[in-house]
Order: sequence, then C-alpha cells, then structure tokens
Amino acid sequence: MMKKNNMNLVDPVQPVSQRIRERILAARKRFHANDNIADFIEPGELDGLQIEVEEKLKAVLDSLVIDTDNDHNTDKTAHRVAKMFVKEVFHGRYVKPPTITEFPNVAHLNELMMVGPITVRSACSHHLVPIMGKIWIGVIPNEHTNVIGLSKYARLAEWVMCRPQIQEEAVVQFADLIQQKTHPDGLAVVMQASHYCMSWRGVKDTESKMTNSVMRGSFLTNANLRSEFLSLIPQRC
Repeated sequence: MMKKNNMNLVDPVQPVSQRIRERILAARKRFHANDNIADFIEPGELDGLQIEVEEKLKAVLDSLVIDTDNDHNTDKTAHRVAKMFVKEVFHGRYVKPPTITEFPNVAHLNELMMVGPITVRSACSHHLVPIMGKIWIGVIPNEHTNVIGLSKYARLAEWVMCRPQIQEEAVVQFADLIQQKTHPDGLAVVMQASHYCMSWRGVKDTESKMTNSVMRGSFLTNANLRSEFLSLIPQRC
C-alpha cells in the first residue's frame, strides 16, 4: 500500500510518467534512454516518479518470488533501487545541465590542452548494468574559444554519462556538448571502459575494455597533433 503522505505525489488516475510522456509527445520530442527530458518535468514530479518506479519494482521482486515482506535484506530494495535510478545513476536524464561558468580566451591560447583521465560511470542501456571507465579530452582553443574550468569537464561528463547508454553514442554526445560549450579549433575525446554486460553476464570476460574516440577539427586534419594527444593516454585505464 502507498504511504498516506505520498498520495499527493502520485495521481491514481494518471501516473506521473504518463503526464511527462504526454508533454514530450506534444512537443514532438523523443525520449530515448540517453535523452535528457528535464524540460518536461515539473517541480515535485521527480519525487512522484520515484514513488511510481518503487511500486513497479516491488512488483518485479514479487514476480521473482522474493518474499520482500519477511526478508529483511530486500524489504526496502524497491525503494533503494528506485532512488538509485531516478536520483543517482540515471539522474542525467531528469535534471538540467550543470551551470558552467565560461571565460573568454583573453590570452589567445592556441596550444593543446588536455584534460583527464576523468572517471565516468554509466549503464548499458541493453541490460542496465554498469559501464565503468575514463575519459580524456583534448582541446585546441582559438581566440574565440570559451575557457571552462577543469572540474566543469567532469561535471558535464557526469551529466551525460548518468543515463542508460551505449558507449559509442555516449562519446559522441559528450563531444557535441563540449563543442557547443567551447567552440574550439580542434576537439578530441577518448573513452575507455569496462562493461559489466560482458564481465558479469554473457561471456563473463573480466579483462576486455572498449575504447572509442571522436576527433574533430584540427585533430582530424593534423596527424602529428592527433598522435601527440593519443601518446599522452595510457594504453589501459
């Protein structure tokens, strides 16, 4: 049964998820697993969405024949997992991007700037199990480039990666965001990660890693620059 003090967060006639979905459809936008839908969520609805997810996760545990009423280890599992999905590991879908202070390139910097490794945590959208890895970023600024702080790259990476993803798309999505924020002459992004959908299930290979790269601007046209950037990245994260 739903707690009385939560009743105002969940409409028994129309679930919170349905209200959000209808707004997205009305705007003719998509809502894939790796999309951000924060613009369609009204104040208070995220708490209601968590409650709705909790109720449905409880049903999943019931279908797995787990006695959550009497098992002290799982009596709060549905609540914990719902909070984890909505407020933690998938929160990049539901919140607006972090505020990023941008500064003009008054010194006219134009040499390679490299950031990394940044530890990133995501989840495979096929099985909802962890993807754990690191990202390296290379930027060739110009006089019109916006300069952002080191920690801001990490915050933007977390915002993009905290959604169900496949790594190949996540790297491009992150590169697009950095391109939009900084407008550099060249941009390079490399991500290397371990996938629990391989190590925890399936072939159970605990050693394999996937590496993806995105090269834009001068990193595409200048082989020496590209080689310099790649030489600074350890072979294994």
